[in-house]
Amino acid sequence: MNTDTIPAIQEGLFGSTGQRVTRVGLGGEGVLRTRGRDEEAVEVIEQALAQGIGYFDCAPAYADSERYYGLAWRKHMHLRNKIFQASKSAERTAARARKDLENTLRTMGTDHLDLWQIHDVRTEKDFRQISGPGGALEAFVEARQSGKTRFIGVTGHHDPKILTRAVREWPVDSVLLPVNPVESVLGGFIDETIPAAKEKGIAVIGMKVLGASHYLAPERGMTPDLLIQFALSQPVTLVIVGCSGPEEVRTLGDAARHTQPVSDAAKQRIWAFYAPHAPRLAYYRGP
Repeated sequence: MNTDTIPAIQEGLFGSTGQRVTRVGLGGEGVLRTRGRDEEAVEVIEQALAQGIGYFDCAPAYADSERYYGLAWRKHMHLRNKIFQASKSAERTAARARKDLENTLRTMGTDHLDLWQIHDVRTEKDFRQISGPGGALEAFVEARQSGKTRFIGVTGHHDPKILTRAVREWPVDSVLLPVNPVESVLGGFIDETIPAAKEKGIAVIGMKVLGASHYLAPERGMTPDLLIQFALSQPVTLVIVGCSGPEEVRTLGDAARHTQPVSDAAKQRIWAFYAPHAPRLAYYRGP
């Protein structure tokens, strides 16, 4: 993978940790959220490396994503200390979360994660179970203390109020949440959770940038590049995008290298396009 002719991707500080990360990362969706497509998945991971992308996302819930990374990193073991590997656990008890982490490390062929995230916090019940006695939060804090993960985070795309509460009350280093034009219309994640994260000094990772491609309308100017630029124009540390093939990875890399502020006129055009259908388009929020 010769990257000598590819300009570097801009980096930013990962909250208050002192760690620097690329402004875009490879999401755990796309070809990574499949089973048995080893060659295609590894090709996408390797293309991300070639593009200079240094942040890599996955989760046990995302089919073979962790196994695909294990295949890739075993081929490129010399790069382990140069990449930022994130994963997650959706378990709500400490005992089951610990098992998840051990499985993740074994599957990925590494002795630690850079970021381990409490996955998909949705309800008050989730919040109480995770943070109560014997809850998953205990395992996450323990893993950070033992060095099995460098940092811990929380993710959510269902209820902004629950996620904001987790940001404020839990000892996390990051939050992963939806950042896209639909969210700019609906409010909650962008105008409540992100400010809470910034006040606390934790990293903000944007997801659902393309709405699983549902938000794309190239004939109306709503291209992947524009939506990635829109997300990067928000107060985020980085954004992650799942990719189905190497060409999509190249698009992601190019968008990151040519980041520029989205004009007020463009923001108004984007807002007007998505506003009439925003509640329906926020499919990930649930009923």
